[in-house]
Amino acid sequence: MAILFYSSRGKYGAFSNFSHHGIEADGLWWKTTEHYFQAQKFTNEEYKEKIRNAPDPKTAATLGRSRKVKLRNDWEHIKDDIMRKAVRQKFHTHTELQELLLSTGNEEIIENAPGDYYWGCGKDGTGKNMLGKILMEVRIELAKP
Repeated sequence: MAILFYSSRGKYGAFSNFSHHGIEADGLWWKTTEHYFQAQKFTNEEYKEKIRNAPDPKTAATLGRSRKVKLRNDWEHIKDDIMRKAVRQKFHTHTELQELLLSTGNEEIIENAPGDYYWGCGKDGTGKNMLGKILMEVRIELAKP
């Protein structure tokens, strides 16, 4: 049976990048992994800081999706590694989340995001589910002795 998550609420809400579990990355504190991920799309330091200081993950996501500021040239090539770094850091920072992730055993983890066919499964289930795949990768890493 697959484990589905989408919002930051519910039993597996902590798997969402909107969950309020901050991380330290690149020498700075980020309120959520969403804040970190969205800021990494840009090289403009002032804009990255604006995203980092956004009051909530929804605002950070909106700023990150804006195309008023130019995306970094290599974004499409590095975005998976940026997400992997953020998720890995989240689960290493918050040990209670390690237990939750490990409790999923070998079940498939799916971001049930109807509008996202890359990070989620999309409305019809044909999406890549990259966030779910990264969570499963981190689960394997955490399970190693």
